Amino acid sequence: MTHPYLIDLIILLVAAVIVVPVAQWVRLGAVPGFLVAGGVVGSSGLGLITNASEVSHFAEIGVVLLLFVIGIELKPELLWKIRRMVFGMGSAQVMVTGVLLIAVCHLLFGIALKASILIGLALALSSTAFVLQLLTENKCLNSVYGRSSFAILLLQDLAVVPLLALVPLLAMPELSIGADIGLAVAESLLILGAVVVIGRYFLHPILHRIALSKSSEIFTATAVLVVLGIALITEHIGLSMAMGAFLAGILLSNSSYKHQVMAEIHPFRGLLLGLFFMSMGMSLNLGLLLDQPLRSLGLVVLLIVIKIASLYPVARWYGLKPNQSGAVALVLAQSGEFALVLFSLAFQAGLLENALFEQLLLVVLLSMLATPLLAHVAQRMAKRPACITCEIDPVIEQPVAASVILIGFGRVGHRIGDVLKMAGHPFVALDSSAVIVEQERAKGHPVYFGDGHNPELLKAAGINEAAAVIVTINNPKSAKKLVEYLRSNYPHVKLYARGHNIDQCIALRKLGASDVVSENIEASLELARMALADTGIEMAEGEALIEAYRRHYHIEIGGGQADQAV
Repeated sequence: MTHPYLIDLIILLVAAVIVVPVAQWVRLGAVPGFLVAGGVVGSSGLGLITNASEVSHFAEIGVVLLLFVIGIELKPELLWKIRRMVFGMGSAQVMVTGVLLIAVCHLLFGIALKASILIGLALALSSTAFVLQLLTENKCLNSVYGRSSFAILLLQDLAVVPLLALVPLLAMPELSIGADIGLAVAESLLILGAVVVIGRYFLHPILHRIALSKSSEIFTATAVLVVLGIALITEHIGLSMAMGAFLAGILLSNSSYKHQVMAEIHPFRGLLLGLFFMSMGMSLNLGLLLDQPLRSLGLVVLLIVIKIASLYPVARWYGLKPNQSGAVALVLAQSGEFALVLFSLAFQAGLLENALFEQLLLVVLLSMLATPLLAHVAQRMAKRPACITCEIDPVIEQPVAASVILIGFGRVGHRIGDVLKMAGHPFVALDSSAVIVEQERAKGHPVYFGDGHNPELLKAAGINEAAAVIVTINNPKSAKKLVEYLRSNYPHVKLYARGHNIDQCIALRKLGASDVVSENIEASLELARMALADTGIEMAEGEALIEAYRRHYHIEIGGGQADQAV
């Protein structure tokens, strides 16, 4: 018997496989491609999937995982360092934009005040998932306007917590600001504090204990459990799942397991985030657009104009140059996924009528579809000379700028790290032993837990910018597999390896190592040098003999005379 949900899943995957590459080919971007794919298979399109609500509930996990990744890349001390940009510029943007939109909704369109308050504040939020995806695709995330946009988006994500609490308060017949809102804020702060304390003292020991089991499957399950577990707890106590995931990321941002956790989460995040965008596309009411195209498009234009008009002066007030401010205003001019969540909750609470609810969904989704064009204009604007310099602190943690990556930090890797440290060359070490990682990090060494075969872990370690990768793991079989994998996937990188004997060294060279050194060859040569000195041979003659043997050794394993410094 074929299950309906399996058919729906296959339809979604087929739509994504067909539509998204086409959207990328025409430079529309992956996110609009997912939205269009969802619209095609939804009830307003071909009607292949009619039960969009179940898909959307499952797809919200994609946003949860996205917020977790954002949190884990943002260290708490860095958040405090950029507090002026986040809490200053971000808060000003939400308040200014929100007040303008509330006034337009209530005075221009005659919407009830309570509904106008929610609509204005929800539309003031931009799409974190959409904007970060576009900035990443365009490699603008660490540009001036990219960092400024991220600071505003971060505050908007934080603002979701009180906005979610505001929905049931606005739905009350009588609203007491002093008692109800004050109590909600106090409860939220208390709960967040408890989550932070529990996570700080329990998350790292749990991951350490799981890492000791040396089971990659269990570690993956634990990583997903940590994210979804904290997200579920925060939702159960009245906050958002996304905020819980963000907190989980913050708590793990200083952990030695952060890169491996991110590597395990990444495949789930990409797939489920795409499913989330498709679920939003499925909720698009094309009939309403076709019936009233001018009204719908006019509302979208009005929303974009209001957001640009409020974002630009705020950015200028906080020191950004005109072109930078314009780029920030353009890239954040859409509404976002959290507005859809808030509108859905408000509709269920009776704050929004059905017709207004559908119109708001259409406006939000159309504004998101307009974002790639606005982002393109913003990117061109930001490339002008006036935008090249930057006087604000970086918001996104830069990739590790390591010139050398050591895979394996036992006795051999440790010594190489000491030499590199003495020479002043930065390095990052990866090791699959939780015990070694804990011991070496306690000594101040940049060692992270993880499997060297994991591409996301290697990317986080900075393999694309590394001058060399040195494989020092003790297991010959694992070393061969790792060298073969690294050479196949990273042909540009200089790859050095440690061998136990000449046969293994020859095998590693054939698998693609730039050069290989047997761990006992140098000890043997040094002992031979001492013996030659004791026999009365001249020092120069002895050195020549030793060098001749070393050269012959390297030729025999296929390394020639070069690259003998390892």
